[in-house]
This record gives sequence, structure tokens and C-alpha cells, in this order.
Amino acid sequence: MASWLPETLFEIVGQGPAPSKDYYQLLITRTQIIFRWWKISLRSEYRSAKPGEMKETHKDFLDNSNLQVQVAIVFGAKILDYVFNLCEGKYDYLERLSDKLLLKIICYLDLEDIARLSQTSSRFEKLCKSDSLWEQIVQSTCDTITPDMRALANDMGWKQMFFTDKIQLQRQIRKKKQRQENEMEKHT
Repeated sequence: MASWLPETLFEIVGQGPAPSKDYYQLLITRTQIIFRWWKISLRSEYRSAKPGEMKETHKDFLDNSNLQVQVAIVFGAKILDYVFNLCEGKYDYLERLSDKLLLKIICYLDLEDIARLSQTSSRFEKLCKSDSLWEQIVQSTCDTITPDMRALANDMGWKQMFFTDKIQLQRQIRKKKQRQENEMEKHT
């Protein structure tokens, strides 16, 4: 499975904590950790400072507490935990799937499972609430979707349409048609 992984597993850039103006990059490849920095200073003694770089194997990074502290200071404890997991070979393959593929998988879940999945991360929350997912769900549960239904779903949202009963939907479609007819009459 590791062969499915791209050469670059993770990359993040950021500025050091205030008052520092220095920039940092953390790059995790399949085999090593690369930590780079650029000193940004108005002080004359730092103007000639060249960018720096530190490379470690995954195993060496796990033993290098100084580099771990630097990563935590610049990027935070959550990023450090994520880097530990990558160095220990704990890859999140699900996180690497495209949104389109994840939506295809999610639409096969029960509604309760979709609700639970939406609480696991901000990415899954966004996917579970997306119109793309609910359009697939509506299409899989309805025999046919009329152009009127599609127009109404585009106005109200596919999720809202899924949870609205048929009588209310028919009423809303009728109202929308009447509004459109009234608009047409006004312009003629």
C-alpha cells in the first residue's frame, strides 16, 4: 500500500511565532523530513544569513527532540502529532481519496452513518452536507427527477428536498410555477 503514496506525503509552510518574521517549510517525503528556514530581519547582523535546511530520516526525526520542538513551535502540536504518525508509517489513506470518490462511497451509507461521519472532520462535514452528495442520494431514491424538481432542488438545496415530504414538494413546485407564470404575464 505504501507504493500508492506520492513522493511528497505532506508539506506545510508558515511564519514563526511573533515577534519572529522568519519563514519555515516542513516537507515530509516517503523517506525523510526536510525542515527549511529563511531568516527575515532588519538587523544588519542577520541580513547576510542564508536559508537553512535540515534533513532527517523518519527514524532519526523520531529521536531528534530539538527538531521536534522546532516543528511544534512553528507549526503547532497537531502538526507534530501528524508528522509522528507519518514517520511511524501510520498513513491515512482515506484522507488521500478525492472528494468525488468519497462522495460516491458516502452515498451508500445509511443516513445515521452519514450524520456520524459528518462529525469526524471538517472535510467530511463539508462533504456530508454538500449538494453533490444529496443530489446523488435523491437520484438513487427517486424513480425520476423532473425538470421542475431539479429547479426546486437548485433553489432549496438537495438535502432540504430529500427531507421534505412529497405533498410539500408538489405544493412548492406549483407555487414556483405560478410565480414564474405571474412574472411572464407582467413582462408581456
